[in-house]
Amino acid sequence: MGSSSNADWEPPQGSWASSAARRRNMQAIRSRDTAPERLVRRLVHAQGLRYRVAARPLPDLRRTADMVFRPAKVAVFIDGCYWHGCPEHYVPPKTNSGYWSGKVARNMARDLDTNQRLSDAGWTVLRFWEHESPDDCALKIAATVSRLRDNRH
Repeated sequence: MGSSSNADWEPPQGSWASSAARRRNMQAIRSRDTAPERLVRRLVHAQGLRYRVAARPLPDLRRTADMVFRPAKVAVFIDGCYWHGCPEHYVPPKTNSGYWSGKVARNMARDLDTNQRLSDAGWTVLRFWEHESPDDCALKIAATVSRLRDNRH
């Protein structure tokens, strides 16, 4: 190997990251236990509800919900504005836009597919944006879980 440093590193053409710094930054972004998720979970837990965290609602579907209430069949997703294409806050990237915009579009398509598969299996899907009020999210989750749990007994 030569004596080049990481500072001189350039990604190969078509690489998913536009620079080494961007790659490190994107890899550091959490996919679970984000601040909005933790806050909503704490509020829901304070209302006496128990749930599974980052669990698969359907064992044969390789997708996880942020919160799963199995007896009530409720799957909760708290979506990041950037990664899931929030209509209010998504801003297309200025660098390597083809890759990142395509990734967000695939995430959005996967979210719709997940919603449909869970709905077809009798689940209620609740999706919230990270910018929504955690209190409002927790209230809606609690109301939905309580209503569905009561209806199933």
